[in-house]
Parts: sequence; structure tokens; C-alpha cells
Amino acid sequence: MQYGPAVRRRKLGAELRALRARTGLTSGDAARLVGWHQSKVSRIETGASGVKPADVRLLLDAYGVVETELRELLLILAGSHDGGRDHWWHAYRGVLPPTYRDFISLESQASAMRTLETSVVPGLLQTPEYARAVTRAAVEGLDEERLDALVEVRLARQDVLRAHRPLELTAVLDEAVLRREVGGPEVMARQLRRLVEAGRLPQVRLQVLPFRAGAHIGITGPFVILSFPSTSDLDVVVLDHMTSSLYLERKEDLQAYSEAFNTLRTHALSPEDSLDFIAGIGDDT
Repeated sequence: MQYGPAVRRRKLGAELRALRARTGLTSGDAARLVGWHQSKVSRIETGASGVKPADVRLLLDAYGVVETELRELLLILAGSHDGGRDHWWHAYRGVLPPTYRDFISLESQASAMRTLETSVVPGLLQTPEYARAVTRAAVEGLDEERLDALVEVRLARQDVLRAHRPLELTAVLDEAVLRREVGGPEVMARQLRRLVEAGRLPQVRLQVLPFRAGAHIGITGPFVILSFPSTSDLDVVVLDHMTSSLYLERKEDLQAYSEAFNTLRTHALSPEDSLDFIAGIGDDT
């Protein structure tokens, strides 16, 4: 169980270790190839120390890694700001806490997201008015300038659903998400219409967990599972708390949350019935 920067170091190190092993090199061999001491390679691979993007490039070149997506993802994990994608969130460094920036950087490189939401609409599907109301309620004492910036970030994150290779989003929404009036009736009605529109996109799958399903395995709180192209070893579970985000990286944790998500989907309405359900609530709003 780790916080963002630590989990990124560990995952980066594990992937570099696997790539080295794929070439048949020992850590000593790798160190000689790039002109380092063997202990530096070991510290990087165990996540005991951070690593500069330039050093990651050296190792990837030494291991003959040419896959563009994999190189870019590993450079992002190393904190590179000059990869092939626009890292727009760096413009908001003064507004966003480090854990939120880490989450956005991982989200921007993920190929799929599975999420359980028990209280609010997923950020990737929020309308501007809904996002503003949620942000104002969640963070007390915000001045208008900071509030505007946080809403801008929330909306900019949604570009992952419109990318050339869009993020595949699968969301299970507790019925409470749809019933909780956020921002007033008009804001909520527009938000529900937005959900129906989004649910018809090929890269989005929405399922509603109705109240009649009773107690369920997700009742303890929401979670997000991010999956990545090229390797499943980088998959991570993210749990949001009031002041931070917690990252779970162990295979046992990933398996447990994946199984829990699959169970939730079996108890939820089908995607087709879910959109009808959402539209019905919207008609009554």
C-alpha cells in the first residue's frame, strides 16, 4: 500500500527489471552497458530511489526497447515532462496537490478505467455546472479563482475519452449518485442527460446498482482501477480519501478489487437498462 510517488517508483523499477530480464542481462551487465555501478541499477529496480528520465532512456536503449507507448509510459512514471503527449496539468502545479497530479498523469496514460462511484458522478462524465457544485462542496473556503482552476482541470481530464485511442471507461454507479441533487434541479437534469449521452459512446459502459440490490461489496466506498497498455504489471487501484489518494499495487489487491468490481457488475442493471433507468430519473427531475 503506497502513496502516488512511491507506487510509481516501484512500478517503474519492476518494469525495468522485467525488461532487463527479457534481454538475459544481469543487473551487473546492465550497469556496465550504461556506465553505472551495479548498486544504482538495483536501487532503481527495487524503487528504493528515484530515477531521472534521462537514465530511464539509457536503460531502455540498452535493453533494446523500441515500443513507443511503453517508452512514453515509463518516462511519465519517471516524471518526464517532455514525452509525446501534452502534459497540460503542469500548468496547474500551484493549484493541484502532488497526489492529484500523479493521478492525472497515470489516467492520461491508462488504456482503461474501471470505477465504482457511490456518491457523485465520475469526474470524466461531469458537466461544468455539476463539477463546479461538487468542487465547491468538497473543498471549503475556495475563492472563485481557485474554484475556476479546479473545474478547468476536471473538464480537461475528460479529453482522455476523446483521444485518438480513447480511454475505455466502465463505471458502476450506485443509485444514490443519480438521486443526490447536486447544484439544483436544472443542473442535475442536465447531468443526467449527459450520462445518457456518454453511455451511448462505444468507449463508455455505465451500469447502475439500484437500491433494491441491497447491501453490496462496494458499500465501503468508491474505488478506481487503472489499466495500462503494454503491461498489466503497472495496473493500480486508487482509493480517494478526504486529504489524499491511496494507491494499491500488490497483485493480491488488484485481484481482490477486480473480482469485487466483477461482482458489482453482476448485481447491477445491464448497460441498456441502466441508460433507461437514468433517463427515467431525469424525466422525473
